Amino acid sequence: MAAVREPREEAAAAVGEGEGEGEEEGRWGGLLPELVEEVVRRVEASGGERWPARKDLVSCACVCRRWREAAAAVVRPLPESGRITFPSSLKQPGPKDFPIQCFVKRNKKKSMFYLYLGLLNGTMDKGKFLMAARRFRRGPHTEYIISLDADDLSQGSNAYVGKLRSDFWGTNFKIYDSQPPYDGAKASSTRSSQRFGSRRICPQISADNFDVGQISYKYNLLKSRGPRRMFCTMECPSTQETWENSLKTKSLRCTGTAVLRNKAPRWHEHLQCWCLNFHGRVTVASVKNFQLEATANPSRPDSVGDEETIILQFGKVDNDIFSMDYRQPLSAFQAFAICLSSFEALKPETDPEFYNEVTESLLAFATPASNVSICISSNSSLSLI
Repeated sequence: MAAVREPREEAAAAVGEGEGEGEEEGRWGGLLPELVEEVVRRVEASGGERWPARKDLVSCACVCRRWREAAAAVVRPLPESGRITFPSSLKQPGPKDFPIQCFVKRNKKKSMFYLYLGLLNGTMDKGKFLMAARRFRRGPHTEYIISLDADDLSQGSNAYVGKLRSDFWGTNFKIYDSQPPYDGAKASSTRSSQRFGSRRICPQISADNFDVGQISYKYNLLKSRGPRRMFCTMECPSTQETWENSLKTKSLRCTGTAVLRNKAPRWHEHLQCWCLNFHGRVTVASVKNFQLEATANPSRPDSVGDEETIILQFGKVDNDIFSMDYRQPLSAFQAFAICLSSFEALKPETDPEFYNEVTESLLAFATPASNVSICISSNSSLSLI
């Protein structure tokens, strides 16, 4: 028969275990700082740039505070190194000179989307998991909840990253961050958190959502089969934050707003389709394929656009598999949210502005003799009478 412990004995045993863990942590933390830094430096050098080798560096940073500080001193931030090592890198801007190559897997049955770091070279299952998102219907709106944990997509979770929210028509979107992007940022009015009674489940996690970007889609007049136009404004994350400091809400600076628009495709007469050069990263034609380039900010007369550099490109490579390449000034979180909007953007027949433009165009050509009128039926179909 198993012996039954008294509550006092259980408490003493728990204290003993805690002391043992403290002694173990103290033993590792008592090493010379120079030695710890050299160990971390060698682990990073031997790990290379690909996963799963770089997970050893993350393990070193999890030993104790001294090892974490050593890792922060050795590991360069994402804009400089071009490597995603720690979760905080997902909200840092990508490198300036080359893109970070990722891919997205879609699960239609579960309305799930998974972002991985890696190349589409036939070994996609070996990519490093970064984030997951799930589509939810919230009344007239649609939301994509983005999380570091594919099994925990609640907004009260420690893994909650942010969300994408659409309007009623599915043509305008807003990106919300779980943390303030800079000092003085004001939370949006769409507060949401999981509560138990009158207390929030995770009080240490901010229940606020901070607006960090807007996305809008427009369609060419009377060309429902033509390419759609895309326009984005994004709050740029700071390029000076290290992964250690980015976990904190202090010393965050606003570095301006980036204005992006989709690169206009060209019409290929021989293929009879709209074409963009994805340099082999996209292999399947789809309305979801796009490339974003920087344009001048209308609110800043001194801003200059860059039509030669592709900031973000997204496209289909197989059934439910898409490539995603991004660079500065976007972060992985922002790039992922923009790509999610491509799945939700509705057809031009559901866009109210599409109806207005068609109505104005047809009325301009109508004459009393032609007796042309417009009828929009209850099932949102447009016809001529």
